[in-house]
Amino acid sequence: MSSLSGIRVHMFNENFLNESEQDANSVLTELDKGLRSTKIGVQCEAIVRFPRLFEKYPFPILINSSFLKLAEFFWSGSNLLRFWVLKVCQQSENHLDKILNIDGFVKRIFMVTHSNDPVARALTLRTLGAVSRVIPEKQQVHHSIRRALDSHDTVEVEAAIYASGQFAAQSKSFAISMCSKIATMIESLQTPVSMKLQLIPVLRHMHHDANTAAMVKDLCLNLLPKYPAESFVIAILDSLTKLSSQTLIGIPDQVDLLLTYLQDPRKKVRCQVLKSLTTLATQKSAHSWPKGSLKNLITKAKTCVEGTEQALVLTVVLTLTECPLTCHALLNEEQSLIIELCSSCLNLENHTAASQALAILKGLVIYCHANSTPPPDVIMELINIHLESLIFSSVGNENHTKELKKYLICGVKISEANNEFGEDFIEMIGDLLSDEITYPKKHSELLCETLAALSSKFQLRKFTPPKTDAMDTDEEHQPSEVVNPVAERLPQILKKLNSILDGDVKDESRIIEILSAVMLQSLIGCFVPSGVLDTFDRIASVSNCWTLYRIGRSASRYGQHFLAARFFLRIAKYASMDKFHFFLIGVSQMAKAECILNYGLEYDTMCEHYNLCDPKYTNNQLKLIPLIERLDMAISLYWEALASLRASSSATSPLTFQLEFIQLRAQFLQTLFSVVTAKNAQTIIPPPAIAASLAQNSRDYLQKFGHVTNQLRKVVKSIKGCEDSYLKLYKSAFDADPSTLEFLELTEYQCALFGNIIEGVCYATPSEPPLSVMNGQYPETRYLINTCGKMEIFAQNLPQEPQNAKTITNRHMDVITSEIELIVKTPICMPRYFFQTLQATQIKLSVSPQPRAPGEHIIVQSGSNLVIKVEGVIQHYGKSPSLFRSVDSVQLSLTSQLMTPRLNTECIKPPSDTVTLTQTVKPQRDFLSGSFLLPISIGGQWNVTLETFVIDEVGITWSTGPKSSMIVRVLDDPNKPQPASTSTSSIPARRF
Repeated sequence: MSSLSGIRVHMFNENFLNESEQDANSVLTELDKGLRSTKIGVQCEAIVRFPRLFEKYPFPILINSSFLKLAEFFWSGSNLLRFWVLKVCQQSENHLDKILNIDGFVKRIFMVTHSNDPVARALTLRTLGAVSRVIPEKQQVHHSIRRALDSHDTVEVEAAIYASGQFAAQSKSFAISMCSKIATMIESLQTPVSMKLQLIPVLRHMHHDANTAAMVKDLCLNLLPKYPAESFVIAILDSLTKLSSQTLIGIPDQVDLLLTYLQDPRKKVRCQVLKSLTTLATQKSAHSWPKGSLKNLITKAKTCVEGTEQALVLTVVLTLTECPLTCHALLNEEQSLIIELCSSCLNLENHTAASQALAILKGLVIYCHANSTPPPDVIMELINIHLESLIFSSVGNENHTKELKKYLICGVKISEANNEFGEDFIEMIGDLLSDEITYPKKHSELLCETLAALSSKFQLRKFTPPKTDAMDTDEEHQPSEVVNPVAERLPQILKKLNSILDGDVKDESRIIEILSAVMLQSLIGCFVPSGVLDTFDRIASVSNCWTLYRIGRSASRYGQHFLAARFFLRIAKYASMDKFHFFLIGVSQMAKAECILNYGLEYDTMCEHYNLCDPKYTNNQLKLIPLIERLDMAISLYWEALASLRASSSATSPLTFQLEFIQLRAQFLQTLFSVVTAKNAQTIIPPPAIAASLAQNSRDYLQKFGHVTNQLRKVVKSIKGCEDSYLKLYKSAFDADPSTLEFLELTEYQCALFGNIIEGVCYATPSEPPLSVMNGQYPETRYLINTCGKMEIFAQNLPQEPQNAKTITNRHMDVITSEIELIVKTPICMPRYFFQTLQATQIKLSVSPQPRAPGEHIIVQSGSNLVIKVEGVIQHYGKSPSLFRSVDSVQLSLTSQLMTPRLNTECIKPPSDTVTLTQTVKPQRDFLSGSFLLPISIGGQWNVTLETFVIDEVGITWSTGPKSSMIVRVLDDPNKPQPASTSTSSIPARRF
């Protein structure tokens, strides 16, 4: 029956309620029709659909009415219907708090306990246990469970044991009162052995009271010698471990007990002991281990003969290394023991134990790196000696895929802490990829992903790549600066890609995507060599559209916009829907705009003469577009891209971040265009003759330099607006990945830095320069930091003048123009969130009262306040709902503003026309509710706006929305005398 239930519930939940047009009431009506059907199959089908209904419409009123309906059918239906209601309660645990009439729900369920059918009574007890979280102190239910434990029917007793465990976890009073009852049943000779094994796990929940926990501990310790059977020892040790992990004070005694049973000759007992030790080895409990226990554990690991058991012991040690105290002990008191243990495990006989030993060494290296101390040489020696052999022996063997992944992860983590080791590790991975040996597909993907992870971790480093046949042999065509040492392996990557393209690429698309991303990442800020471009052309000719899109997306993310435009335009012709077509056209227009800015050439010109487009040769071979024309053309393309993306947006996919990002980029370029215009105007328009007089009268001596002063000051305001807009965009990107947030923060800093440079020219006393930014964690942000550093160096070329003798000359404007040239020639790396959303969080609000019809007002009588109730649901989408950050609380901000003019008839100061109320609520199971009492007793029309802000787990406030508005009309008091109008107009005063 249990396997059948899992299949049916999953099937209906997947295939029902897919239509988004239906509202909650219509869906509930359909389910109600199914419940009232005369066919039991239709009734069961309707019941199992309720969990999906709760997920889609998790509002208390709907959930309350639904559970009351289910309780009615539980009371009057058959055992089959009761079984499905039980499954609904178990699957809808997150929504039980929203049952408003909990007494009515429990009353209908509890009535079945008086049935003569033991199966019905058993289903009732299990259902009550499933909802124990909302009825933990129901004494009637407690009494019913106690009475059922004395039943002569096995099904009912087992159901009572299940309910006892559920209620003991929630209720302190129930746990204390049932402790002696459970102990008596376990010690009773009349209780079957199988039932005792079910009763023992209930004891793990008796941790609410210190005396009860001590009594349970003594009971379990007394049971161990009385019931030496394997199953009893395993159950008792597991329950004692869970009890100790909750109370914490019993951890030392429990660790000693488990180490004693680690000598048990039975393998299953030893495995359970090691699993229990792993539970007690977490960071919360590791500091409570008694002195000497770690040494005993390592000694036991050295004596283990069987590889599986040795791997379990190493798992315990590995879990302990998450605690800094344990790492300190392993690096000092127990260093020789842990080195000897890991050295014996790092062999080719048991890869599971070897991977665990390597992970332990990795943890010690990371601990040393976190404390800014070099790791012991013996540890690095062990890693250097064995890691390569372990990887070489695992790659190609499909039985060791899991261990190979662990080896590669350890190598990446150690590379982050030790750059010298990282360079050697990169060389080893590159050699593996360049070998002629054909590896399994999964292993090749792991090696490529490792290379990509290493590529994104290294800081900027200058070098000259080696010349190869696959790349241009001309030395001047080689990039002079690349992002990381992975670029040294670029010839090997090209060779690997070309060998894949020579064969069947159908099953190698993932490897092609990863290696393409690695190449593009290693060439950030560099001109793509023609050999690399030829390889990408080969990829475009044999790959599918999805692969081409992912490569184009990587090209945009790493600033290779010519390649991005090339790929996006190619696949736009094959788009199956208009919105996809417009999106691809939009991003290709953005890429074309960046090509004009970066290279000074149009996209079509680059396609025709790519070999002459290298920036080092363009001045001699091709005519560059002047800066002001480049900015003008790029701005036009960005506005076209904005229109295309608006055409691709929809209600379900509004593309809010993308549209705002493009608009901000266009506005920033427009600001740069204004600076260049002011510079050109300064050359041809001298200051007016009265400029000196104007400067003297305004006491602003910089006004004597003419209109350029005011133009630059307008630019400063525009740049400040761009800076504020980027900050606003940052605050709205709650679901963005860390690299996107770091990019937005740096872009805001770049705006502030450029604005401060111009402010230092056009103001006598400029503001303080912005604070320097942190080190970038990602290749694209590190490249942007490098550009900001160059901007600061360029700013040093400004003339150093005393504060009271500042000038605005051509030299100042030339420095500003060189800053603009640096900005526009730096390829913008499109943030990942522009293309990909890895977590999605949405808040749906229900605000009451609501107008009877859209567009109508909400009428409020004069002299009374308006009560506004807000209910909301936090919905998560994607595989990882809270991958980067989660919602801790929600801030509701209610603002009411008087829209009609106020008549000044009183001498006293009138109250404010704007009222703002704020409330912070904590969601309970993704549901939130709040209420406001809005004091708007003055007659007229009020615009009431509710705005939602999310506060994450670290206290940062995000402007995520949604935003809701309504018009409230307050009627005037008819008994209040109307003031005489003082207007001379013949138009009568408006009445409200």
